[in-house]
Amino acid sequence: MGRSAVAIPEKLFFKIGEVCELAGVQAHVLRYWESEFTMLAPQKNRAGQRVYRKRDVEIALRIKELLYEDQYTIAGAKKRLANDLRAGGKLKIVSSEDDVVDSETNGSQAASGGMTTPRTAEDRKSLRKVARELREILALLDTPSKKH
Repeated sequence: MGRSAVAIPEKLFFKIGEVCELAGVQAHVLRYWESEFTMLAPQKNRAGQRVYRKRDVEIALRIKELLYEDQYTIAGAKKRLANDLRAGGKLKIVSSEDDVVDSETNGSQAASGGMTTPRTAEDRKSLRKVARELREILALLDTPSKKH
């Protein structure tokens, strides 16, 4: 089964057009999938537009894989997706850093196929600290220096 790697940008929300572009399908196809697959249920904003979370994008990509690559029927894909989600909810995706990410454990591995290593809460805390420090450095670099 050849999984096609799609880089999902690090964003909180996606519009339907962005999801269509990532999945390579048209909007009416996504809307149809929403009616058939209850686990694909994007929220709607105040204007009534669909707002997809990263998990919704992952599910849409998995549905496309089941239907188009693995040649499942809609009914078969529903069962397979439900089983996949029930068995731990692990859907493999590729982040924008080109690492394969296990969406449930937040572990990562090299795109070449290394072992998956789950990130601990301590790892995530350390990464957030480094990111905060880097933002502070960038802010210092962006401020104009005063010459006396």
